[in-house]
Amino acid sequence: MRTLISTAFISLDGVVEAPGGEPGYRNSGWTFKNVEFLPEAFDIKGREQKEATAMLMGRTSYQAFSPVWPDMEEFADYKVMPKYVVSTTLTEDDLVPNWGETTILRSIDQVAALKETDGGPIIVHGSAALNQSLSDAGLIDRYHLLVFPLLLGAGKRLFSATDKDTQKLKLVEHEVYANGLQKNVFDVVR
Repeated sequence: MRTLISTAFISLDGVVEAPGGEPGYRNSGWTFKNVEFLPEAFDIKGREQKEATAMLMGRTSYQAFSPVWPDMEEFADYKVMPKYVVSTTLTEDDLVPNWGETTILRSIDQVAALKETDGGPIIVHGSAALNQSLSDAGLIDRYHLLVFPLLLGAGKRLFSATDKDTQKLKLVEHEVYANGLQKNVFDVVR
């Protein structure tokens, strides 16, 4: 079974919405506007590209990333790996032609089937609603969280508010940086 890894920039109060400056959000760009940049705090992002063998996104994140990431040198490894987009509305005509193999999945059940295939880790970027559905379905195996020392208040959250049984996590890697960022890597305990 493939490992499904959720990776996120997250505020201390759980907001993941618009970290990179996506237009139309109240706190858009909070990752670089409010916290000093320290390259070492983002080393995990390069490691994720080397370790992942596929990328999974929801429709909104795909539509935000696909016009930009294919031409960015810092995301070159993602360009060549298979991508999966979970959407009930996207069509093949909506996919960009310059970002490699991309498959549209129509349901969480199809994501569960993908996890059962041969291959290495699948990384989930952005995709707040998808992350919530994947977590509620018990499909996420690991979290890579860069926690920013910010309280943003409103915004999409990484974790759902679903009333469900406690899910235990095991901290397997952590580091705190001079700018207040925290790297927390958790395995989901089954």
